[in-house]
Amino acid sequence: MLGMMRPPNPFRPGTWRSPLRGPWLTSVLAVVLLVTLPIVTITGLLSYSAYGPQFGQAIPADVGWLRLPPFDWPTDPAWLYRLTQGLHVILGLMLVPVVLAKLWSVLPKLFTWPPFRSPAQALERFTLLLLVGGVLFEIVTGVLNIQYDYVFGFSFYTAHYYGAWVFLAGFVSHVALKLPRMTRALRSRSLRAELRTSRAETRPEPADPDGLVSPDPEPATLSRRGALGIVAGGTLLVGTLTVGQTIGGAARHTALLLPRGRDLGTGPNDFQVNRTAAAAGIEATQVGPEWTLELLGGPEPVRLSRAGLAALPGHAATLPIACVEGWSTTQHWAGVRLRDLAELAGVHDPASAHVRSLQRGGAFNQATLQANQVLHADSLLALRVNGADLSLDHGFPARVIVPALPGVHNTKWVRSIEFRRA
Repeated sequence: MLGMMRPPNPFRPGTWRSPLRGPWLTSVLAVVLLVTLPIVTITGLLSYSAYGPQFGQAIPADVGWLRLPPFDWPTDPAWLYRLTQGLHVILGLMLVPVVLAKLWSVLPKLFTWPPFRSPAQALERFTLLLLVGGVLFEIVTGVLNIQYDYVFGFSFYTAHYYGAWVFLAGFVSHVALKLPRMTRALRSRSLRAELRTSRAETRPEPADPDGLVSPDPEPATLSRRGALGIVAGGTLLVGTLTVGQTIGGAARHTALLLPRGRDLGTGPNDFQVNRTAAAAGIEATQVGPEWTLELLGGPEPVRLSRAGLAALPGHAATLPIACVEGWSTTQHWAGVRLRDLAELAGVHDPASAHVRSLQRGGAFNQATLQANQVLHADSLLALRVNGADLSLDHGFPARVIVPALPGVHNTKWVRSIEFRRA
């Protein structure tokens, strides 16, 4: 019945008339995404694992049969999370021009009429819906999360996690269905020859069964070389405006696409904070001379003032701190080893440690650390950074800093640590 109806715009065959569209150009863009999108997906899932889902502190906590294989997130190398999450955010943003170009190249396919003519075609269209819907949802929510703080009426972490699996299902299914056609299309033309073809010499591809090639193409206003150049240039531009948030230094000032994490807070500690003490509801009276750290898990609680902590054998380490939004920085920290505090509490071989903050609300006012994170030689309850006491915005009077740990789990304004044997 649908096939007998006159299709509305933009479903009419003559709507899409660019002579550049065709299986070859679509397949070239598809190859780029086939290589890079799995990297973005894998690094995103690794970020979820870095949050310690075995402790129920990754979001979402209960994912049913979508649960990832459990393992202890490594503490070496110290820059591991900085690498994986920086790659996830930077590469994800750089692929936006490629994804948009790929969608442009298949617009006739997205608007075929009738939508499907057979069960096999219906299956293909369904996988396309999962793929396109999934990737657009992940891009839009990911970009908004980077640019703005908590703008959603739902949990970004939950939506992004499930959205990744929807995209992954569509991606795998679509690749399985389209890989033979993509391979044939890539072999139909020489990339080197296309990169040498001028606009005046650009001709449409032969008609194809998918209907990507226009039956009535307009004269070329751009060569395929030019089209690929625009996409490549846009990708490099986005990368240039993004990568500085991870590599730091002078390049950080060029990171115009990652405005979150630019608040340096107050005091002498000149590097980023995601949440200031005021935003966390920390009051001056909570961190005054009466503040004490409580160590739990042993025969009796142990309480230490800041002066008492400073009198303990100290340790210093240069460690990065990286945020889920993509920014990271490396600073020189000094304080007391967590493993020394475990010994002081009377827990000589802790299986984990539960750290609580003075911050009363929020999803990250506490964190559970794995055994390897507690026992690492450079895992600290930091009191100073870069030779100065922690400022209030950076976690005064004491904060956790652990190699390769996501930034929000490096708990600030620590009030207690419970070392657990199991």
